[in-house]
Amino acid sequence: MAYQCCPCCGSYKEPPEELLKLEVPLAPADQLWSTSRDQAVKLRMSEAGPGSEVPVTICQMFEEIKTKYGDLPALASKKDGLWVTLTYEEYYQQCRAAAKSFLKLGLERHHGVGILGFNSPEWFIANIGCIMAGGLAAGIYTTNSPEACQYVADNCEANIVVVENHKQLLKILKVKGQLPQLKAIVQYKDELEQKLPNLYTWEEFLKAGEDVDDEVLDTIIQSQRANECCTLIYTSGTTGNPKGVMLSHDNITWTANAAGTMTKLKMEEEALVSYLPLSHVAAQMNDMWICMRFAGTTYFAEPDALKGSLVNTMREVRPTSFLGVPRVWEKMQERMKDMGAKASIMRKRVAAWARAIGLQASYNAMNGDQTVPWGYMLANNLVFKKVRFALGLDRCKACYTGAAPITKDTLEYFMSLKIPLFELYGMSESSGPHTISWERDHRIMSCGKVVPGCKTKLDKMDEEGNGEICFWGRHVFMGYLNMPEKTEEAIDQEGWLHSGDLGKHINDFLFITGRIKELIITAGGENVAPVPIEDSVKEEVPIVSNAMLVGDKRKFLSMLLTLKCNVDDGGEPTDELTPAAVDFCQHRGVTVTRISEIIAKKEQAIYQAIQEGMERVNARATSNAQKVQKWTILERDFSISGGELGPTMKLKRPVVHKMYDEIINKFYED
Repeated sequence: MAYQCCPCCGSYKEPPEELLKLEVPLAPADQLWSTSRDQAVKLRMSEAGPGSEVPVTICQMFEEIKTKYGDLPALASKKDGLWVTLTYEEYYQQCRAAAKSFLKLGLERHHGVGILGFNSPEWFIANIGCIMAGGLAAGIYTTNSPEACQYVADNCEANIVVVENHKQLLKILKVKGQLPQLKAIVQYKDELEQKLPNLYTWEEFLKAGEDVDDEVLDTIIQSQRANECCTLIYTSGTTGNPKGVMLSHDNITWTANAAGTMTKLKMEEEALVSYLPLSHVAAQMNDMWICMRFAGTTYFAEPDALKGSLVNTMREVRPTSFLGVPRVWEKMQERMKDMGAKASIMRKRVAAWARAIGLQASYNAMNGDQTVPWGYMLANNLVFKKVRFALGLDRCKACYTGAAPITKDTLEYFMSLKIPLFELYGMSESSGPHTISWERDHRIMSCGKVVPGCKTKLDKMDEEGNGEICFWGRHVFMGYLNMPEKTEEAIDQEGWLHSGDLGKHINDFLFITGRIKELIITAGGENVAPVPIEDSVKEEVPIVSNAMLVGDKRKFLSMLLTLKCNVDDGGEPTDELTPAAVDFCQHRGVTVTRISEIIAKKEQAIYQAIQEGMERVNARATSNAQKVQKWTILERDFSISGGELGPTMKLKRPVVHKMYDEIINKFYED
């Protein structure tokens, strides 16, 4: 019997909508982690309470939801301007059809199906159909280069790749010769621009498996175990190479149930908009799995959602919850401020008055004080209700932000409009959420409290209570595919997952205080390993001595550059260029000997040479988010004595950030 924790009193009680589950034996396993696609793991189950639930596979969860709620709308997408809906019964049957077609096209057990495209019913159906057929579903970012797509498809030994359109198809065709396991490609949107062997339209694909016997598929489904791998989430590491995060059936089904139960989701009532990349664990867990577990409806946004159409979709759908990365909330904030700037003086005064009341009311609610400031009802009617309606959030019970840090300014802006944003914290390696903030339990700048059934350990705590955040629970991943050393770095001997992030607890609320890893997380939620990019710049532009990538919590990446110079007897960097640097300049028709001369004169030929080198580096970027948009030359090279470099010449990023804070901020001024 499954249990849930009551957030109010801490007691355990049966969930109101417990699914009837047929217990299936787990596959034999003697370790908590594995790096083999066909090896099961031990589950971190509790003896009682949250964490003790019966493990189930994705296929079991889906079948039970379909049996109980088959007539309810599951997926909705726009076609010719109208919403087209699939019920849970239709959704389930199409996934089965896709599974049989995957088998017909040669999908082998534990081999991958790469999915490369924007969010759509076909994306969901391909993902779940792959899992039903015994394969490993692997999302690929639509912004990936052909080479990055090849890496993922090859790493998961993809037998089939599903692409959205001709643009994505061309990427796979370019690297097809480097994918020895690839047997077929399926394009799910638009007509094929060219007929090629083993290339199918979506309609052709779904028909391909019609002659596969249902019993064949049922046998495969029934052979699956909850502690086996079913999907891969590819995430970047400090080396810049993607790692295949292996998630088990139980990782997904348990986490979906636990997160939805904690936030009081209701069966049959939830509606959400899917627009964030499904290759990212946050969107996949929220849009696909949690929504399914609670028989909600997923509405798919238009591909140009983040270019402006998202708000239109929001107004039509009126979701009951909404997940955004910080950059989405920042864009909303910028647009609303722009609109406010055009308002009359009277409207500006009313808005400022209402926002002051809204901020106080939000802080009161956060602190458990149900009283509201004088004038709140009027402010609510004049401003708050209208804003929520304009954004499509009028029936939204919770707005979440995750996948990257968010600024206090943005949080307070939405609090002032009585739209509190609740922060989530987790990793691909924790199947998504580890801590969650929600209406009844949140603090500004905190990532919330741990999901019931999971545990947090702060490793090697300092005097202020800061330690590395470590996770325990059934949401902890199986391991990195074919990467035992990386897996052992992430999961210690006792089975704790080490996040690489620093944090501390204040009244059970988790606050992130730093980052052990050097990964930069952009405002859009993309992880960027700085070292490979920095090294590439130095390689492409020989005059560059040191390069430091910046962009954490920011809209885009920028870079601080220093030029090669001579050092004095004490090892201090001077203003004099090295002979090689002088030669670099002379080859470009510039006669200078000092760094200060280049900066003072803004020597066009040198700046152009650096820009061209930067563009060559950007051309190899795996996504747009990993491209350097702005850069500047610093007047002085980094050094040990200057504090920028450590004893082993390692770059001290926090020190450099602090020293050049003013210059960095200028990168991001409007």
